[in-house]
Amino acid sequence: MATTRSAHTVWEGSLTEGSGVVTFDSSGIGEQSVSWPSRAEQANGKTSPEELIAAAHSSCFSMALSHGLTGAGTPPAKLTTSADVTFQPGTGITGIHLTVEGDVPGIDEEAFTAAAEDAKKNCPVSQALAGTTITLTAKLA
Repeated sequence: MATTRSAHTVWEGSLTEGSGVVTFDSSGIGEQSVSWPSRAEQANGKTSPEELIAAAHSSCFSMALSHGLTGAGTPPAKLTTSADVTFQPGTGITGIHLTVEGDVPGIDEEAFTAAAEDAKKNCPVSQALAGTTITLTAKLA
């Protein structure tokens, strides 16, 4: 069954002087402030589209890797994934770097790295962001 998740943003003012609020409609987890300075300079307690992409990518990748490892008979005890999305004003998103550390009983470093590369390639968020360079560092805990 297909699912749709929704969020909306209300923006007031110009790009550089204005600000907005992102509301997470589907989950009801609340609202987050967003502004150009939080995107192109310092976060200062506000989010950015790139941080939201990083959250989506790290969670999707973790789910895909967990699924792949479990399917191979080596379910993870724990996966810790971070996603770093780089934004260059005037250019856009220039890359995403995923870093994962796994506690996976019964697997060696080579098999873990191969599973992580497969998850990077095949998670739905990676596929949606296929026009962006995505790199990966994977290691066992």
